[in-house]
Amino acid sequence: MSWLARREGWDPQREDARSAAEVDYARIIHSASFRRLQGKTQILNLGDSDFYRTRLTHSLEVAQVAGGITRHFGKAYADHPAAEVLPDLSLIQAAGAIHDLGHPPFGHGGEIALNYCMRDHGGFEGNGQTLRIISRLEKFSQAAGANLTRRSMLSVLKYPVPYSRAALDSIKPSLATGTTAIRIIDRGTSAPPKCYLDGEQDVVDWILEPLSAADLTLFTKVEGRPGKHARALHKSLDCSIMDLADDIAFGVHDLEDALTLSLMTAEEFRRLVPEEDCSSFLTVLKEKYPNEFGNDIYEGFVAKLFGDASTRKRMIGRMVHHLITHCHILTIDAFDEPLIRYRAVILEGPRKFLAALKRVVWEVVIESPIVQQLEFKGQLMVVSVFEALSSEPKAYLPSDLYREWSKAAEPARIICDYIASMTDAALLKAYDRMFSPRMGSVFDRM
Repeated sequence: MSWLARREGWDPQREDARSAAEVDYARIIHSASFRRLQGKTQILNLGDSDFYRTRLTHSLEVAQVAGGITRHFGKAYADHPAAEVLPDLSLIQAAGAIHDLGHPPFGHGGEIALNYCMRDHGGFEGNGQTLRIISRLEKFSQAAGANLTRRSMLSVLKYPVPYSRAALDSIKPSLATGTTAIRIIDRGTSAPPKCYLDGEQDVVDWILEPLSAADLTLFTKVEGRPGKHARALHKSLDCSIMDLADDIAFGVHDLEDALTLSLMTAEEFRRLVPEEDCSSFLTVLKEKYPNEFGNDIYEGFVAKLFGDASTRKRMIGRMVHHLITHCHILTIDAFDEPLIRYRAVILEGPRKFLAALKRVVWEVVIESPIVQQLEFKGQLMVVSVFEALSSEPKAYLPSDLYREWSKAAEPARIICDYIASMTDAALLKAYDRMFSPRMGSVFDRM
């Protein structure tokens, strides 16, 4: 029951000098699922610019920031009991590279659309799909997907609760009411719980097998919330490092995209990231760069963010450094297993700063009409392609996929996997092929 065990036996070649974690990292970097992230939306629609992040570049940045947090812990907490179980660089970078593999085309809009499509077939959730990809769908083994080590798989188990247990019975994916000419998904009821898919229960059981009965019970505990899906309470040390890195990349790097593309005004930034929320960072700027900002550190900070590309990049780097170096190791005494006893957290002041950065990206960019309209269109295309393929699978599915569909215990999951794996462009092409009035051609590849 070693944390370095794999679900399928695998013996490295005698001359292979790599560690188990380095093998895992290599498998992810060379996987089809990882390559497809270059064609999947992070926040902004692909093709609008050659500057901003895709899911691929975001994942690379998460891997790099996660490595930075781990190095910080190795230096700042060298005498801490957790130092003995800190992940090596390859393992934590693998976690960062893996974490978004399961996201479908068109970001969270596509996720909501697929959850609606799978409402009677076990649902869909991006993190759950990530686990499904690395445990079943990748092709590095006979029947164990990428066949990663148990610890690498634990590092991306963000929500150790199955869909059926997390979902609130009164919230069912449905269509919106009030429209008469078109059918629209109700995004509120169709957003999935944060979970793994019920079909991966045997995989999760294997991942968590080394835990004692007491640790297992506590680790898989959930919190019920009135009118909302239940929420998982715990994650492993490695997963918490990756999750913090994901938050930092979202709050800082996606902010950089918005600023560079002039999608946000300085006034919007001041309103949603007020001076009091920046106090921890402003204190550091005053101490380290006393002559750079004048008397008003906050206004100097805002001016540099909205200034030229060079000063903005310098400030972005300082923000990332500030957040990484204020991460802390929390001990949860109720656990015995070190990999779940320790957790990465961020100290209160920097946590408030990061929350404000995430808030401004969410409210000004993600919730803007220009992004929401594109997300709506993406949802429409995902549902349309799913329902078209499901209506006559033998007629519409590629022949190899139809053979898989015809043998599957849950055929709808095969179509869901197919669509979830698509890039934005591939889904758009499938929609165009089936619904566009143009004639098309038998030489158009699916």
